[in-house]
Amino acid sequence: MCTTGSASPAGCWRPSRSSTSPRPKVGAVTEPIRVLIADDDRLVRGGIGLILTPLSDVEVIAEASNGREAVEAAVRHRPEVALLDIRMPVMDGLAALREIRRSAPATAVLMLTTFGEADYVSEALAEGAAGFLLKDSAVDELARAIRAAAAGEAFLTPAVTRQVLDRLPHAVPPRANAAAERLATLSEREREVLLLLAQGLSNAAISAQLWITEATVKTYVSRLFTKLGCDNRVQAALLVHQAGLHHS
Repeated sequence: MCTTGSASPAGCWRPSRSSTSPRPKVGAVTEPIRVLIADDDRLVRGGIGLILTPLSDVEVIAEASNGREAVEAAVRHRPEVALLDIRMPVMDGLAALREIRRSAPATAVLMLTTFGEADYVSEALAEGAAGFLLKDSAVDELARAIRAAAAGEAFLTPAVTRQVLDRLPHAVPPRANAAAERLATLSEREREVLLLLAQGLSNAAISAQLWITEATVKTYVSRLFTKLGCDNRVQAALLVHQAGLHHS
């Protein structure tokens, strides 16, 4: 394990948090979000670190090459966010997630994944993961995920959303009927946005397909979450799946 800098104690599926205290501030300036990176590939760890370096509100305080080291680093440094690879030696990412949730519950955990690992997603979410990121995520997506997790919000990329929904079984009739009733409250445009969201499209892709601005899409997505009682895109997409509309 290698660590950098110094750390001090910190403080849906919406991840449960044992502490809702805001991150410490110095004067009017919020201190950076402290991040732990855990991956058995040194190049991956280094690459993520380089990506995060220019971000003024994010600081990498520790690295780990396996799950056990990740747990030890989380307990020692108490980062706001831990990035965990699913597949690691000694202790895999899911086991490390469980240990971190137990031993350092104020640390939000984002899982790093690749295509073909959707089977792990549902289990990790059930264990309290704050979200999932593909290892080749763009800089802005990685930054948004870390900021969302630090704020106690869930985050999944559209690509991971699509993988999760493709693996789900068809809903039983009672659940399908309940989902359909909730969707019946939507306007025609809200329904269009929701169906595209359920296909795993990003806001930018939805904007292009519907010929509306990305800001307008964000407004619709926020409105959908409120009307449907959802905390994130996957919960909203799951309702579409349960209603049997995912292939509409």
